[in-house]
Amino acid sequence: MIKLKAAELRTSKPTKKDLAKIKRRDIYFILEDVLDTYNTGGIFRLADAIGVKKIFLTGITETPPNTRIKKASINTTEWVAWEYQESALKALQKLKKEVSNIQIIAVEQSPKSTKFTEINYQTPIAFVVGNETNGVTKETLNISDFIAEIPMFGVNTSLNVILSLGIVVYQAIK
Repeated sequence: MIKLKAAELRTSKPTKKDLAKIKRRDIYFILEDVLDTYNTGGIFRLADAIGVKKIFLTGITETPPNTRIKKASINTTEWVAWEYQESALKALQKLKKEVSNIQIIAVEQSPKSTKFTEINYQTPIAFVVGNETNGVTKETLNISDFIAEIPMFGVNTSLNVILSLGIVVYQAIK
């Protein structure tokens, strides 16, 4: 395994040839009103790691260029496709028009949720994560095909959005 120093990670620049080799999966991320720019940057890094086609930043989610997003993303904002939409609903409506039979998975806790390991994930697929305080909105939950929930066994009742998204996405591509 190659271990790079933080400065090396943040200055890596793939060539056009490197980018052309990346297999983009039919996977999309929708960030609904995510407040923490470090979460946004980390999600860009996750999207690069798994080959996401596009990230939709919605509502009050900060967009690049932003120094904190850039730092957390280790520059992946420069080659992971992203787009801003004023709401998650608009982003999902756009995806439904452009990508036939897209499955929508909200990563959230809800009385209507399904344990994330029990969902039959199908591509194309869009994963929605919400605001760190209020979560995914009810409107977005209502149009989701599944609400994926990660069981919690300790005192704390939730996980960070990037960690939750990573757990669910890696389960889906397994």
